[in-house]
Amino acid sequence: MERFEGFGSSSGAGKRPCILVVDFIKGFTDPGCQLGSDYTKELANTKLLLDAARKQQIPVLFTTVMYEPHFRDAGHFIQKVPALRVLTEGSEWTKLDPRLERREDAEPLIVKKFASAFFGTHLHSILTSEGVDTVIVTGCTTSGCVRATAVDALQHGYRVLVPEQCVGDRSQSAHRANLYDMQTKYADVVSVERVLDYLNEGTPL
Repeated sequence: MERFEGFGSSSGAGKRPCILVVDFIKGFTDPGCQLGSDYTKELANTKLLLDAARKQQIPVLFTTVMYEPHFRDAGHFIQKVPALRVLTEGSEWTKLDPRLERREDAEPLIVKKFASAFFGTHLHSILTSEGVDTVIVTGCTTSGCVRATAVDALQHGYRVLVPEQCVGDRSQSAHRANLYDMQTKYADVVSVERVLDYLNEGTPL
């Protein structure tokens, strides 16, 4: 893999992390949906992080994608990706994958319309009020919503970690390319084991 001098250093992790689970909803995690793929391994690894975060009382947040029936809230995105039309209010496809066991009384669900979890949402406000300085981004897809969220997290002033076993994509080539690109410029792409050590033991990254 190519390396370029002056790129790909570590920004590290702070003292107040959160876990942000991007779009691990049924529409994306069920291969029976046009949008879906099999993310069994990525879900299992994300659940390990969620268990650790919950034990340490570290904030956990989720996102979903949901549109009104007229789709005017989707802008031109819906024309570029017509398969998104299944993600209407009340659809089963917009619900979180139950394997993640979201705690509805404590873990916010952010409804978004576009790729980034920050764009047009109240995510930044929540993280600010919680004193978060590090966003651990998990979910799908690596080349789409995960990458867009990682870039925006950096631009909003957060340190960004991407556990590579906790994100996935329909395309493996896109997955690999975007992990490389995020590591080069926007985030620290690390193993789930290192993130678990950080959450459980406070081990520096």
